[in-house]
Amino acid sequence: MRRGLLVTLIVTSTLLAGCFGNGEEIISEEEVRPIWEDYSLIDQAGHEDLREFVTIDLRTNQSTNTSWAVFDKTKGGNCCEHYLATSIEGTIMNIGGEYPVWSNDRGHEWDTFVPGIIPASTCRTPVPTNPGQEGLGEGSIVQATNGDIISMSWFPYIGADGKIDKFYAIIYDDEAMAWKWCYNRMTEPFYDRSWQVEVVGPISSSIGSGDYASLVVSNFWHQTQNAGGQISVDGLNYYNFQFAGRSANPPVAEVNLNYTDANLEPYWDVNKPHKEMRSFAIPEGGLYFPQYFSDGSSAFLDTSLNWNKHDVMFPSEYCQIDSAGAIHCVSLAGTTFTHYLSWDGGLNWSTQNYSDENWASIEEWEFQANGEQDLFILNVRFQDASGPDVDTVFHVRGYSEDMSPDTLTYIGQGDLDSTSGAGNDIRFDFASIAILRDGGAIIAFHDSTHEDPLFAVEVEMPVYGPEEE
Repeated sequence: MRRGLLVTLIVTSTLLAGCFGNGEEIISEEEVRPIWEDYSLIDQAGHEDLREFVTIDLRTNQSTNTSWAVFDKTKGGNCCEHYLATSIEGTIMNIGGEYPVWSNDRGHEWDTFVPGIIPASTCRTPVPTNPGQEGLGEGSIVQATNGDIISMSWFPYIGADGKIDKFYAIIYDDEAMAWKWCYNRMTEPFYDRSWQVEVVGPISSSIGSGDYASLVVSNFWHQTQNAGGQISVDGLNYYNFQFAGRSANPPVAEVNLNYTDANLEPYWDVNKPHKEMRSFAIPEGGLYFPQYFSDGSSAFLDTSLNWNKHDVMFPSEYCQIDSAGAIHCVSLAGTTFTHYLSWDGGLNWSTQNYSDENWASIEEWEFQANGEQDLFILNVRFQDASGPDVDTVFHVRGYSEDMSPDTLTYIGQGDLDSTSGAGNDIRFDFASIAILRDGGAIIAFHDSTHEDPLFAVEVEMPVYGPEEE
């Protein structure tokens, strides 16, 4: 069966190669060695569930199997999703379920935040969690640029009337080297998993001051009604926060987005929120929302937590700035992705398209860049023309020299048809990915080997970790 799959994938890779050649002749395999000849097993300790996934070298059209460690929902997920992130220390973090779960050693040992054994921190309304309600929570997590880990967990519809949402703010205080948490009662239903992002500080605002602010929005309310979210300047106490209207005309701000010569810290490779936050933090301080206003201009939330307009037009609302100062944006039109890359703060863009005739429709997708490793990855979960959903990841190694992808890896068996949203029997609600500082990709996926979504950690790869000082 694997041979049959490999033959199919080799044919598919030939089709894919034409999408990335930019009109140039594809280099023959006699001229270029397959990329995996330089691969090594970066983690020699072994894993309980080590799987082989088909990888195609898109420059030679050769295929092989590469090793990935696979984990199920007991490592931080739930029935329908994972929310993955990494830290500059090499920690894998997941809050697909109700509390942060993490591993400091590429998935060999895991720890879980347990609020019952950590006293509530200084906050307005500290209360314990509700016994018997376990399994209902879900949240978000990201490392801030001062080293803190900011996260939240949303518990839906708990209480006598079943209408009180519980929002638990959870942070790892890097300076104190301790976890802290605080309960924040929502006056209205939060309704659905959060997206979360850092507003780079220092912050001085009407609600207080801090090294940064943490902004949390509801997946449902934010995207359907632009209803705003909650914001905190200490990572613990949150306040309702209104967004600017799409047709508003706030003051125009001068915003510096050109950081290609700034030698940014590696935090800028891990502080990317989920793409549905539709924003990215910027080094000068504040938070940037591309294509926010109805005229196509961007919104800028400054360090006083005031809304501004920025007239630079971005090619997509899904963007990131990495530690090399490169701005990456990705757009999707039909079944064609375009990766945009700017080295001058968004004034000029280079592009790379991704498409394939077997992509009947796009189910879920996500992207991330790592400037320290000169690495860009695009995760595409597509509906195959024959029926099932297929999980893939493209690697672009050395994007600063060539934006075309080096490899395409099929994550999992690609043999399960699942749909996002409550009420569906087989659910995969959103894509989630991350990159370890050593360059290893982490990809959520779902196939018939488990009833709930899984995630895979790349363990066989080029060894191009950070240079030693």
